Amino acid sequence: MKRKIISIDDTKCTGCGQCIPDCPEGALQIIDGKARLVSDLFCDGLGACIGTCPEGAISIIEREAEPYDEQKVMAVIVTQGIPVIKAHLEHLAGHGETALYNEAIEYLIENSIPIPDHKPPVMKKPVPFGTRSGRNTHSAVCHAGPHEPNPFAGCPGEAAMNIPKEVTHTGHQQAIVGMSKSELRQWPVQLALLNPAASYFQNADLLISADCTPFAYGEFHQEFLKGRILIIFCPKLDTDIEGYISKLAAIFSLHAIKSITILRMEVPCCGGVRHVVEKALEKSQKTIPVDEKTVTINGSIV
Repeated sequence: MKRKIISIDDTKCTGCGQCIPDCPEGALQIIDGKARLVSDLFCDGLGACIGTCPEGAISIIEREAEPYDEQKVMAVIVTQGIPVIKAHLEHLAGHGETALYNEAIEYLIENSIPIPDHKPPVMKKPVPFGTRSGRNTHSAVCHAGPHEPNPFAGCPGEAAMNIPKEVTHTGHQQAIVGMSKSELRQWPVQLALLNPAASYFQNADLLISADCTPFAYGEFHQEFLKGRILIIFCPKLDTDIEGYISKLAAIFSLHAIKSITILRMEVPCCGGVRHVVEKALEKSQKTIPVDEKTVTINGSIV
């Protein structure tokens, strides 16, 4: 594939080695007195090494190269300790490489490696969590319609956003007489579409709900959703449960979560909601208060 990758001018390189520490991915080594790119797989093409070369010997070019492999890079990164892990995460976040950032976070969680405190990416256009080597493993795909200029554009339904609530001078949200107001505070809500780095998760009370409960319980918004960030999924029909566990674990690891409320139906298969949450807590090694409520098919709480 043709992609951006660094190029080293042998005639300018003095072999000083100043570029090596700034490539924690392990793509550079000093060989025979010169800096060398030892593997295309380890070079992300973002150029963190360029600024430390006193001779201006390093540049970014486009050429045919093997795809960058975040999994192999992380295997090298984690051997270098927490400061290098932090630097790598902030390197990806600072360049807007959200898919690679998510993949790095997932690697740490899957290998039970603590996630260091760091600056997460600023979310502009979300990239589905669990994207590896161009393969979307943890998220649904939404294609634009045939009338749109780019049929492969990102789905607007995945765009992370806060939903502000109108507040009156008395401090209460304004409601239309005779109509229940929505208490939804963010979008998206489906776990498959959520980005773990979204800012609305910080210091949040979470409502993790089976996706059918809002239809069964009439006061869902006022009694459960109000003041909480919503995550919904179906433990029976959704297929990527392991992906859901990893994504929830990433949310728990990346943010200070104040509490979790689980809302499920009384049917036996809905017990999977609790299972996913418990496995995610175990994987993240976080302790967060959990309260569980069950909705009957007739619309009451037990």
